Amino acid sequence: MPYYTYESLVNEGLRFEFQQSIHDDPLTCHPESGEPIKKIIVAGAAIRIPGLRRSTVVNKLSPAATACGCASNAALA
Repeated sequence: MPYYTYESLVNEGLRFEFQQSIHDDPLTCHPESGEPIKKIIVAGAAIRIPGLRRSTVVNKLSPAATACGCASNAALA
């Protein structure tokens, strides 16, 4: 299930994240405090999987670095 970001209507700038189903209606109040909130869209949303990190190392001299394999030809020149 995805995480959605909500912002407080009382304390501007205070944000919360809640895990909800795509089919659930947006929350209108904080489940614990009852404070009015609104759903906001933030850049950089990601899937959160504990322990999984993504990193990529590119070897520009590898023929696989380019579709035509010309990187390996440049290394020979």
